[in-house]
Amino acid sequence: MKATRLGAAGLAVALLGALVAGTPASAAESDTATAPTSTTCATDPATPKRQFRAMWISSVVNIDWPTKASQTAPDRIAAQRAEYLGWLDLAQQLHHNAVVVQVRPTADAFWPSPHEPWSEFLTGVRGQDPGWDPLAFLVAESHKRNLEFHAWFNPYRVSMPAPGGAGADLAKLAPNHPARQHPDWVFAYPPAGVAGSRLYYNPGIPEVREFVQTAMMDAVSRYDIDGVHFDDYFYPYPSGTYQVPDDATFAAYNRGFTDKADWRRDNINLLIQEMGGRIKAAKPWVKFGVSPFGIWRNKSADPAGSDTTGSQSYDIISADTRKWVKQEWIDYVVPQLYWYIGQYPAADYARLVPWWAETVRGTRVQLYIGQADYKSGDPAYGPYWQNPRELSNHLTLNRSYPEVLGNVHFSAVQVRANRLGATDIYAAEHYSRPALVPAMSQLPSQPLLAPVVTGAERQADGVRLDWRQPADGEGPFGTATSYAVYRFDGTGIADRCDFADASHLVATVRGDAGDVQSWVDTTAEAGRHYTYYVTALDRVWNEGPASPPRFVR
Repeated sequence: MKATRLGAAGLAVALLGALVAGTPASAAESDTATAPTSTTCATDPATPKRQFRAMWISSVVNIDWPTKASQTAPDRIAAQRAEYLGWLDLAQQLHHNAVVVQVRPTADAFWPSPHEPWSEFLTGVRGQDPGWDPLAFLVAESHKRNLEFHAWFNPYRVSMPAPGGAGADLAKLAPNHPARQHPDWVFAYPPAGVAGSRLYYNPGIPEVREFVQTAMMDAVSRYDIDGVHFDDYFYPYPSGTYQVPDDATFAAYNRGFTDKADWRRDNINLLIQEMGGRIKAAKPWVKFGVSPFGIWRNKSADPAGSDTTGSQSYDIISADTRKWVKQEWIDYVVPQLYWYIGQYPAADYARLVPWWAETVRGTRVQLYIGQADYKSGDPAYGPYWQNPRELSNHLTLNRSYPEVLGNVHFSAVQVRANRLGATDIYAAEHYSRPALVPAMSQLPSQPLLAPVVTGAERQADGVRLDWRQPADGEGPFGTATSYAVYRFDGTGIADRCDFADASHLVATVRGDAGDVQSWVDTTAEAGRHYTYYVTALDRVWNEGPASPPRFVR
């Protein structure tokens, strides 16, 4: 952001504004649901000021973006860009504040990587240069809408099953694929020749763990992403009675472990711990999150487990997700709670939410819930999912647990499908206002001054606000990445509690490099009196004090 230099008078006005207008909750207060504003001010639970809202945009086998149809469009690049902008339109319509986009689905890349081949899901051909840099476009366009961009990587998956994917055949991978250069780095599971067989990098080989981190860190270092996101695929999910073929790897690299299951879990623990450390060493502000399978362990197997009887990620895919939270190796966790509320002892949503809330309690790890929009209205998933209110009921239940700070919906095409009108229902009941992304106290921050609103004028399409940011990025002050705009009916002075929820939040606006920032309130009605306030937000959503009020009559 370009630094804005204001004279002493302008700075004095900004500081005075902070005193006159009252100060919205600070980042430290707002990043948990135990903020002073939530205990001293009456707030509307339907309009939380801070809540993470996103959808997964999946690229593997062209689930969401880009579509297979785009690969053969007369202008493929234009078609894929237009498709992505459509997803951003939907995110804005639903008052989301982030997108989670899969950019390394099968040990490949949606950017010109020096380590791995171009993804086949861009052109339909493994390793083919698409003629543009998709990741640069994805990040830039998301930021224009003031949406956080979380780059979703799959660490170890190398191929998808035949016939559509390469299956277990190394020769079908891109010619420059590292797996072809290091065939000892991969294994097929289930075995080659068995339906569903595919290739995986072997998590037990130290060189593999180092390589996949380096490949992913290339994107972290070169692009202005806001988060690194892993899903639930680490060791492969079991297939029948087939065993993962890593006996020789265990013998060579056991690090003193005598139990293979413990060793496998430690392999994944090392990946998580090391990747988190590398991200923060390169860019301390970039968040690291994981969306694990929803059950860590059942109470019958471990007293610390949940009151469930389903599959356990700790055992079946070697993912000790509870440890990652307790050790604070990650910044956020998004358990995939893809089950309904009701009599479902294997995995009742109403039993798992409190377990995950208890798991993050006392840590700095934020909890968002993965929602199964793909099940809503699909008869294959049973009668509970024929209730158009099921997903909205999930979000209502979440309100009872202050540790739940948001939701991520799987996946974009299902959100847009809006079967049974379920998306419309939960959006109206829970996402009716914009929301700020929850701040994280562990990320770097500097104080922000109050913006100075220099103009508020009615025009044909609404009310245009202009403002400047004092001492932006200068000296001890932080840089304003975006701004929050609050609007009140009538002309009067707001107090601190008026900023405690999103009842008056009308927009968040990405800043640009100019000295003067502008935004038009197209929802302002002619003839009505309004009072506006603007606050500055840094790139991790810490919020500064409010500007002096600006009245529009």
